[in-house]
Amino acid sequence: MTEPDVRAVTPPPPKSGLAEAELVELTVDAIAPGGHCVARVDGQVVFVRHALPGERVIAEVTEVHRGFVRADAVTVLEASPDRVEPPCPYAKPGACGGCDLQHVAPDAQLAWKAAVVREQLVRLGGLTDAELDQLGVRVEALPGGLLGWRSRVRYAVDAADRAGLLKHRSHEVVPIDRCRIAHPAIQQLPVLTPTGALWPAAEAVETVASSGGDVTVAEVRDGVASPVSGPTLVREVAAGRDWTLPASAFWQVHPAAADTLSTAVLELLDPRPGELAWDLYGGAGLFAAGLAARVGATGRVTLVEAAPQGVAAARENLADLPRVEVVSARVETALARRRITGPVDVVVLDPPRAGAGAPVVRALAAAGPRAIAYVACDPAAFARDVRTFAELGWRLTALRGFDLFPMTQHVECVGLLLPPAGH
Repeated sequence: MTEPDVRAVTPPPPKSGLAEAELVELTVDAIAPGGHCVARVDGQVVFVRHALPGERVIAEVTEVHRGFVRADAVTVLEASPDRVEPPCPYAKPGACGGCDLQHVAPDAQLAWKAAVVREQLVRLGGLTDAELDQLGVRVEALPGGLLGWRSRVRYAVDAADRAGLLKHRSHEVVPIDRCRIAHPAIQQLPVLTPTGALWPAAEAVETVASSGGDVTVAEVRDGVASPVSGPTLVREVAAGRDWTLPASAFWQVHPAAADTLSTAVLELLDPRPGELAWDLYGGAGLFAAGLAARVGATGRVTLVEAAPQGVAAARENLADLPRVEVVSARVETALARRRITGPVDVVVLDPPRAGAGAPVVRALAAAGPRAIAYVACDPAAFARDVRTFAELGWRLTALRGFDLFPMTQHVECVGLLLPPAGH
């Protein structure tokens, strides 16, 4: 690791308040959500990126808000043993904001994410430290390493028609030569400006490298993606099946994610022959397919999805499973207007980043399943829903975390929720 240059920056004398672009010396404290650590200067809370707990750094203030400021660590005076040299030259203050943790050692990244999950479940979910100790909160790495995993990359286009990635919390585009976490097939595409590519009139460029071997490039104009090269429909391979879906449709971006999540959900729920199952926010039907195989010919699976692309993909890809019904509706609407009704035995709940929300949680508790597997892409939203379930007597009895997004602050969780005893 390169030794930090402590001579280049001399911090100003301490002040009672911090201003944007000000340099300040501080000691970094605990990990916070969003890829930050917490520090304090004269009692003022500072959320610092590019830092690690225990480090002493010089940070540049990037935003000032009432009650807190944001800052980037620009010089490390005392480094953590978990600090490493970022493999990407753009993973630094003022450059690409896509990766939050490239300066963090691999095992420490997993511990970082587990700490965030734990903190959110205590602060927002109402769980105790003893309950979390019993759950054994940890985050598991996926195969393939920290680089070259992202199978879908959306590049922004700047005013000079160059494709690149965005700065943190900014619309400013950073031109790059290649994205190190992108799939190797995407890194080889002639999309970025150093290869000579320009994108007049495009607002973004979308790239896909599917697990089935398809590679697609599309340019986005007025919110509509138009293919430039490669197939419009791509093939994915997961859960023992082939899936065909539009290149622009949702699919997990890590090549091992679909199999990992499907396996975790089925292990936790343990669906049984003849049971009735719901797959809510079901997308193309990954979980529904696994459920259908478990509940068999005497069971039934109902998938609910609102996105037209997802509905069409589910109906096409699950056409060989006659015991699967695909309902085109928002989950809230389907439950409130009884588009789907009980009885139901097991539920897969895979909501968007905002979470399921209290109305959906209450409706599910009222439907009376024996178990719910909650797939969560945001620990805060998951924790809020766990609290709502707890208010209804439900318990979070198992939790698994997965590093589906290495080098970033994002983490995926799968939790098992069980109803009150005697339910």
